[in-house]
Amino acid sequence: MRLLEKTELGGISLKNRMVMAAMTRGRTDTNGLVGDMTIEYYTQRSGAGLLFTESIRISEDATGSPLTPGIFTTQQIEAWKKVTTSVHNKGGVIIAQLWHTGRVGHSVDRNGKLPFAPSPLPITGMQHFTSDGMKDYEIPQEMTIPEIKQTIKDFGQAAKNAIAAGFDGVQLHAANGYLPNQFLAESANQRTDDYGGSIPNNARFILEVMQELISAVGSEKVGIKISPFNPYAAIVLNDPVATYNCLIEELNKLDFAYVELMRRSPYYASAENDGTHNEMELFGRKIRQIVIANAGYDKASAEAELEKGIAKLISFGRLYIANPDLTERFEKNASLSEPDRTRIYGGGEQGYTDYPFCNE
Repeated sequence: MRLLEKTELGGISLKNRMVMAAMTRGRTDTNGLVGDMTIEYYTQRSGAGLLFTESIRISEDATGSPLTPGIFTTQQIEAWKKVTTSVHNKGGVIIAQLWHTGRVGHSVDRNGKLPFAPSPLPITGMQHFTSDGMKDYEIPQEMTIPEIKQTIKDFGQAAKNAIAAGFDGVQLHAANGYLPNQFLAESANQRTDDYGGSIPNNARFILEVMQELISAVGSEKVGIKISPFNPYAAIVLNDPVATYNCLIEELNKLDFAYVELMRRSPYYASAENDGTHNEMELFGRKIRQIVIANAGYDKASAEAELEKGIAKLISFGRLYIANPDLTERFEKNASLSEPDRTRIYGGGEQGYTDYPFCNE
């Protein structure tokens, strides 16, 4: 089984080609500190060749949702050290996904401050989960050039903090409608300066953040996640194929480890202009770095994807929620548990660390 073959990523040996994708779980305290449950959660899943953490806020200004972790205070760094130490003690590899939510937030959880975004364009057609219940999105505050530059520096400092916390690397979350993705999309970015108004300008923010991350922690410890056809959070690109071709062409000029390429999500309607493209064929073949294929794979489709030779690793999301020993289950052809969808976000141990192992 190719999924169980050893491989390397950024100079790190991985015991298999299976990756746990980043998934928000909402189990921190109000200060963004992870605790004993989170230590157990990631340790249980350390049989994966690689673990991506849930999205981690790079700064207070990056806050979008309640009960999500940060990595910008000493206490947060120390809390994450316990996670990375435990995962490493089990022979696991763990990478921090760095997150700025941009307009996907609400002032309720931002000490009354409006979210930042490329342009003052609110998300419509959906509501945001806050500590005070579901609320309509607000008109975000347009970022000034100094704020953009500071945010880029915040990403770099967060990367340094992640390495100090013991992580094996960092991943820029540039997918799923969050701030980097917002700069790419005309539905969120109507700027006319160096950070908008054309496809190359729209891509500038992501490229400058990647350069900052590489400078901060080194090329072998850096990667990025992109989602070309995912319309979540009202993301619409005028020409997604041209936009991502441009972005990938520029990313190919940088020295870093991998791109996690997300297929269109089966949970959200596709944008009208994405056609019927296969992301791996269309974009994956053009990526110079190692490709990690993501979204909607099961054992059979993951094996088939690896056989094509475009992706070198496959990341699984919801399968890892309910199957902490997913690698062993695949190896033994064991049955798979189904996640409790009512307990994916927030709560306690139920639906988080209490899923059975196949030998139990």
